[in-house]
Amino acid sequence: MTFNIINRRTHLYLGLALLPWVLMYGLSSLIFSHGPSINPLFSDGTPLWTKKFEQEYDRPVPEDADLREVASEILAEFGMRQSFFANRPNPNRMNIIGRGFWTSTRLTYFIEEKRLLAEERRFQLNTLLAGLHLRGGYQQDLFLDDLWAFILDLVCIGFVLWVASGVYMWWQLRQTRFWGAVSLIGGFLCFGWFLLAL
Repeated sequence: MTFNIINRRTHLYLGLALLPWVLMYGLSSLIFSHGPSINPLFSDGTPLWTKKFEQEYDRPVPEDADLREVASEILAEFGMRQSFFANRPNPNRMNIIGRGFWTSTRLTYFIEEKRLLAEERRFQLNTLLAGLHLRGGYQQDLFLDDLWAFILDLVCIGFVLWVASGVYMWWQLRQTRFWGAVSLIGGFLCFGWFLLAL
């Protein structure tokens, strides 16, 4: 088997394997770019967040506290083992977003009032796609989050190999070199112009 055949088959099978990822990033990018126009199509008028529970809760959160550590302990206390994001918009409030692809949980701890509010986000396709697009990294504590990040690393390598094998095929086909060069140079010029202009 020659290198040209190996390269063509690599390009073909990589294209098929990467198809779900290309579709996911393409569709989710449309949501980011055209959210005000697209998001209403997914709403039926019912609230996105619904209350799960609200209760008294007393836990000191010093100004210099490690928010990830505090949030992890609070989630564990309520049996919510999931990846999360935590912030503290002001000294008397702490937000914890437990992220899932299908649903998410939002905990709002009103520190001064000693009150904890838990809400659940219902499923919507647009928020699923946005969550898939944004999720990544090895900062979470769960094995599945690390596995997802590792698969994304492989997908990125796959994209590079897919492009490299396509460029190699283009160069091997003399009859396509001119228009291929126009496409390649045009793509780089467009990308470079935006890189400098924005």
